[in-house]
Amino acid sequence: MKIQERTGAGAGRSAVPAQPSVGDRLPTPPRERKPALAALAVLLILVGALGATMLVLQAGDRIEVVKVTQAIPAGGSVNSSNTSSVMVAKDDSIHYVEYSQLKQLEKLKAVNPIPAGVVAVGEMFGSEAGVAAGKATVGLSLKAGQYPTGIKQGDTVAAYRVSSASGSSNSNSNSNSNSSSASSNSVIADSARVSYVPGPKDSGDEIVGSTNLAVTLTVDSDKAADLAQAASNGEVALVKVPGNSGN
Repeated sequence: MKIQERTGAGAGRSAVPAQPSVGDRLPTPPRERKPALAALAVLLILVGALGATMLVLQAGDRIEVVKVTQAIPAGGSVNSSNTSSVMVAKDDSIHYVEYSQLKQLEKLKAVNPIPAGVVAVGEMFGSEAGVAAGKATVGLSLKAGQYPTGIKQGDTVAAYRVSSASGSSNSNSNSNSNSSSASSNSVIADSARVSYVPGPKDSGDEIVGSTNLAVTLTVDSDKAADLAQAASNGEVALVKVPGNSGN
């Protein structure tokens, strides 16, 4: 009888296998560690931080250099009135002229014309300036009244031949001589460049002169002989013409 009771009790049970209880978890395989990838990530972070640091350091390493504020013709020089200072990032591959060297730079001449707005570098200057092909420089010695007030280096002027004959002793001369004198007042060079004129003695004052003013003009080569001849006779007058900055 006992055997039958056990059999009957077992017959009433389900054939579905027993499930683990909810609180039990299946074992998981251990997570694989990759030290190489971790080291690479750390290295990339360090490289990025180093690069950012270098950029900050380079941005802070700045120097004060000379900037040209007014156009300088070939043969011209810098001075306190045609330059200013500007801060730039230091670069040993660029031969910047530091602003503290301005006085030494004033003794040199521009090898070629230098436009306004550029930063001065050593290659722009030399002890002697070259003259462009087809051009010539002519020195003039002008009296007051033969040049416009405030004439400065870089100005564009016209050079006129003016008669130096007084005519006071010949006041009774006929009209033919008058017309001949008038015809001598002709244009020698209609567009000459002032490549040199004495500076304002570093004071900013205009040149006032009872003595002659030394001016050097750059003109076309075919005008140089006539201009030099007229200059030697004191028969040259300069007039400012369009083409000057600020005029």
